[in-house]
Amino acid sequence: MSRTRTFVAVPLSDAQRHKLDRLRIELSRSLPDIKWTDSDNLHITLVFLGEVDDRELPDVCRQAQAAADAADVGAFTLGLRGLGCFPHERRPRVLWVGVETGATELAALHEALEAALEPLGYRREDRRFTAHVTLGRTKKDGPIARLAETLAAHRDWNAGECPVTEMHVMASQLSREGPYYTILGRANL
Repeated sequence: MSRTRTFVAVPLSDAQRHKLDRLRIELSRSLPDIKWTDSDNLHITLVFLGEVDDRELPDVCRQAQAAADAADVGAFTLGLRGLGCFPHERRPRVLWVGVETGATELAALHEALEAALEPLGYRREDRRFTAHVTLGRTKKDGPIARLAETLAAHRDWNAGECPVTEMHVMASQLSREGPYYTILGRANL
C-alpha cells in the first residue's frame, strides 16, 4: 500500500514569496541557528493530514472542495505582516510571519476542513489554529541570540496583500535537500 504525506494549504503570491525570501536572506545574517524555508515552499498550512493512503487521495480532494463550499468565504484578500515565533522567545521552535488580513477566512476554512475530513478518519487538532507562514525552524533547543531584538525590529514588517481564490491539497516528499511539494488537487473558493 502506497502512502503520501499530505496537507491542505493556501498558496501565496509570487510577490509575497519574493518579499519573504528577501526577509529570510536579511535575517539569516543575524540568526544563523535557523533552518530557513525555501521560498518555493512558503504557504499557509490549513490542515496537516500526515501519511494518507493513496487510494484515499481523491476523497481528500473532494472533501477539500466540500469544505471550501461549506466555509462559504469566497475569494478573499490575504495580507502578511509581522514576525513572531512558536511557542515563545525563550525556547523558539518556529519563526513565522503573521496574517494581518484574511485570518477570519483562514480560520473558517480550517474549521470546515477539519469537519469535512473527520468522517474520513482524520482527527481534529488539539491546539488552536493560528494562521501563519513558517519562515524557518530552529536548529537547536533553547534560546537564540538576538531573537528578541529581531522580532521587535520586524513587528511591522509587511509582505503585502494578494487575492486567495483556492486551496491546494499538497503532497510533501522529504529529501536531504528539504521537502518537495506537489499539488494533488485544488479547491475553488
